[in-house]
Amino acid sequence: MNNGILKVVKNLAAKKYRDDEGLFVAEGTKCVRDTWQHFNCRWLIAKRSWYEQCGTAEHYDKIVFANGQQMARISQFDTPSDVIAVYEKPVDTIDADRVSKSLNIVLDNIQDPGNLGTIIRLADWFGIRDIFASRTTVDVYNHKVVQATMGAIARVKVHYGDLEAFFEDFPELPIYGTFLDGKVIYKSELGKTGFVVFGNEGQGIGAKVAKHVDHRLLIPKAKTAGSESLNVGVAAAITISEFFRR
Repeated sequence: MNNGILKVVKNLAAKKYRDDEGLFVAEGTKCVRDTWQHFNCRWLIAKRSWYEQCGTAEHYDKIVFANGQQMARISQFDTPSDVIAVYEKPVDTIDADRVSKSLNIVLDNIQDPGNLGTIIRLADWFGIRDIFASRTTVDVYNHKVVQATMGAIARVKVHYGDLEAFFEDFPELPIYGTFLDGKVIYKSELGKTGFVVFGNEGQGIGAKVAKHVDHRLLIPKAKTAGSESLNVGVAAAITISEFFRR
């Protein structure tokens, strides 16, 4: 592997470079296998031993061989993998007809990569194809998010932008949100289409977004519960599951 490729891949750890280059990485054999058919690959960087054991004819035109030291320099994990795929970020397009006929997830300022990855997997499990995220939400192409999605990033689109503008584009859709002062979700009317909003891990849904929510939902806790709140990934799982249970 030449120094030019090494430098580019190493820099992709930063969002600025991912945006500038239009590239992101998927690291590790399982992650590469789960994503290979869904994104355009710029380079497949791997040890020769990995290619001899796991490589296929599909990989031949993209393969760039690297030694263990080079893999350690470009890996974004503490324990370097034997293979890293460098993919081109797909163009973000919104299928308005699909969104208007579906249940969609909205994320307001989610910060933890693991939480975003979990929610993307959750969306994939229930067949939700679109997630709308505030610009302050962690980047979907962060390597920890990509890893946490377990391949679901290939099937669920995450659209970043002004959440209020997204709502205005689909005025016919109801907007649900989780709050500590909402109506118990198990006693609430839940539709088959709309936006379901989840907020920041510490602050919840921000005031600007909250004012657009027409259905405030509460996940009730036991009287003996000591916890003040639920992890946002868990809250999303409970909430989305209840929509589909109906």
